[in-house]
Amino acid sequence: MQRHYHPAAGFLGKALRYGIVLLVVIALNFLIPRVMPGDPVKNILGEQAYYTAEDVAALSVELGLDKPIYQQFGDYLGGLFGGDWGYSYLYMQPVLEAVGGHLLWTLVLILPAIILGALLAGFAGLVAGYFRKTSLDIGLTSGFMLIYAMPHYWIAMLMLMFFSFNLGWFPMGKVTSGGLSGLAYFTDLFWHMALPLLVVTLFKAAYDFLIMRNTVISICGEDYILMARAKGLSRGRILFKHILRNSLAPLVTVTAIQFGMLFSGVLLVETVFSWPGMGTLIYEAIGARDYPLIQGAFLIIAVCVLLANMTADLLYRRLDPRVA
Repeated sequence: MQRHYHPAAGFLGKALRYGIVLLVVIALNFLIPRVMPGDPVKNILGEQAYYTAEDVAALSVELGLDKPIYQQFGDYLGGLFGGDWGYSYLYMQPVLEAVGGHLLWTLVLILPAIILGALLAGFAGLVAGYFRKTSLDIGLTSGFMLIYAMPHYWIAMLMLMFFSFNLGWFPMGKVTSGGLSGLAYFTDLFWHMALPLLVVTLFKAAYDFLIMRNTVISICGEDYILMARAKGLSRGRILFKHILRNSLAPLVTVTAIQFGMLFSGVLLVETVFSWPGMGTLIYEAIGARDYPLIQGAFLIIAVCVLLANMTADLLYRRLDPRVA
């Protein structure tokens, strides 16, 4: 008997799987800081500060660390779903507020990079795959493989040194309003954003290009492409109507899978360029041993990665109806 696919059931099944993964992430996010070496209470009080055992006990009670681990986890879940993610001792504000502002800056950088990187990789991979083994293919593949082989933070440091420090074409330091408003503010923001955006775009495009090129090469050997050529269809129609459309599904999936890697790469690039995003936040939080802030930042990153993968799951079937 033939089984029929029901879109609603498929969506509920995917949502259930991702919900289970989210619960596992939340549990790990709670447990990992608590199995790390050291006493978080003494880290908050300061290793070089003078404090008594009574001070440590009082702060432990205030933070709820004197309770059994299962009660701490219950309090953590209650606060998490109630909107209370803890308090940042570094920024002196609730964790959700501290993370929210920095997350916005990271998304401002990463979302354009995803779009530009996919467009660049899609076009370059399409051309290189269709004209494989030509000088054009060799040049594009060599260039993107060189970029892919170099650490992204090292590329960021080279660009910062060459274009900002030596040539002075782009500003160095953090983004500040400086009393600017309107068009002048956005121009200054773009000037600070140009180099980190270029690095992240190239970082994404280099990986996607290899996937796109190999996909195009495999599609070019399919029977329907040979039939299209035999019918005398133009090269442009074969490229953009038949090959490009069928190669988009792997590109979308790779983009979602790569989102976590891209997010982590952005964190290092942000630190190099002093971009006020999640990378700078986590770097400062680790230096200050602000565990509630680190915990909240990693959870936000995990949720963003899960949402990206779930979106790709849903889009993949729209791009390729053969997938149930």
